[in-house]
Amino acid sequence: MTVYLAVQVKIKDRDAYDRYAGGFMNVFSKFEGKMLAADFEPKVLDGEWGMDRLVLMSFPDEASLTAWITSDEYQELAADRAAGADTIALLARGIEAV
Repeated sequence: MTVYLAVQVKIKDRDAYDRYAGGFMNVFSKFEGKMLAADFEPKVLDGEWGMDRLVLMSFPDEASLTAWITSDEYQELAADRAAGADTIALLARGIEAV
């Protein structure tokens, strides 16, 4: 079943975040993920939002997402992500067709 990853980002160190972003797609592309959106100016329709960026991704299944996020290559990049931004990552499971 397809799973989706929504990541909200608040930049705190632009240089560290740029290092993370610079290597991201090279690692991400190895794990069957698809980038659906990456927006520095998402339009807030309701409520308040204090983040800087919204990223939406999909993976064919939870195992693929887990393989990516726990891979040594991604974990190496994640050090710069953690130094460069506060993030909230949400996993959402797709709906099975009936």
